Amino acid sequence: MTEPAVNRPALIEPSLRQAHQRARRHESGRALLLVIPLLAFLLLTFIVPTGGLLARSLINDELPGAMPQLSTVLQRWDGQGMPPAEGYPALASELRSAADANELGSVARRLNFYRAEMRSLIFKTARNLPEQADDWRQTLIGIDPRWDEVEIWQLLKRAAHSPTPDYLLTALDARIAPQGGLETLPAEQSIYVPALARTIWISALVSVICLVLGYPVAWLLANLPERQSNRLMLLVIVPFWTSLLVRTTAWYVLLQPNGVINTLLTSLGLVSQPLSLVFNRVGVLIGMTHIMLPFMILAIYSVMKGISPVYLRAARSLGAHPAIAFLRVYLPQSLPGVGAGSFLVFVLSLGYYITPALLGGAGDEMISQLIAMQTNQQLNWGLAGALSLYLVLFTTFFYFVFNRLVGIDRLRFG
Repeated sequence: MTEPAVNRPALIEPSLRQAHQRARRHESGRALLLVIPLLAFLLLTFIVPTGGLLARSLINDELPGAMPQLSTVLQRWDGQGMPPAEGYPALASELRSAADANELGSVARRLNFYRAEMRSLIFKTARNLPEQADDWRQTLIGIDPRWDEVEIWQLLKRAAHSPTPDYLLTALDARIAPQGGLETLPAEQSIYVPALARTIWISALVSVICLVLGYPVAWLLANLPERQSNRLMLLVIVPFWTSLLVRTTAWYVLLQPNGVINTLLTSLGLVSQPLSLVFNRVGVLIGMTHIMLPFMILAIYSVMKGISPVYLRAARSLGAHPAIAFLRVYLPQSLPGVGAGSFLVFVLSLGYYITPALLGGAGDEMISQLIAMQTNQQLNWGLAGALSLYLVLFTTFFYFVFNRLVGIDRLRFG
């Protein structure tokens, strides 16, 4: 007996669907195999190092690693009055062992972040320790009377804790007071919060200047005949391909008091004295704007190239003034490019380093310069990690603000 013809599609359909799903899984597996090298590369060269640096903002392993016995004693101590009696021989024993293991420098450097005199106290005590002593407390006080101060031991107790919020607080110009509680540094001692505010302000200024300068150029490139547009595009592309360091160094030479620009202005009689164009905010804005301008132009141009001139002609044929037609017809269609360029320039400017370092003055340090200083000169990786963490958080915050106001789905890069 044959099966009714009306039931055949219902029987065939599941097998086709399963075959289709198997084919899609097979294609997804092949696609995953193709991107595995890229994922591995990003994991090893970006995600793991970045995560490790950010984790350093909470890790405080100098004193617990070099002096584990003293750290255990201090963690049990409530911080009131003088430390337990076993803390003194533990300190003496582990100062000597840390010096033998070449770990005393990292311990002293870590303690010096809390109080400037701690490094000298640690090294002085380690140099003058006797082999044996009947009363280690009196021996330590005899070497330096500061060991009889409870505040010194409270600082050791703070350094014995890991994880610690110290780096995160320092990056916000705050600290834990010796008596407990949170306190902010006076305005004249604040470094990092003004640097963060200055970084955001300079990035916003550069974005606005690039938008003002780049929008007309992008419009011209998008509306010129193709041959002329391609020639003009070379003026944008060639600087974009040129080394960042070369361009910054060129501005360093051009903006000098005796440089090309000041010499030209003086010879034309436009100024009587050379203008101060370098080692200040003006130099930073000029250099960063020149470097960021191609990003803005290319982002806007890619959107403008897709806008048909028919819309403007239609608006003008209906009686609209050219300016009104531009503002109400052309400009709204180009906003995705404006948003993409502004966001790109702003985010890139947040992490800028070379140009402010070469063209800026003492009051133009951006947060990236402070991160580099902590990493390369101070060797304070914890504070560098905390500053980097705030920079990442600020960038993420601005991303969500931008997505809320403009919409990330409206971005167009080509």
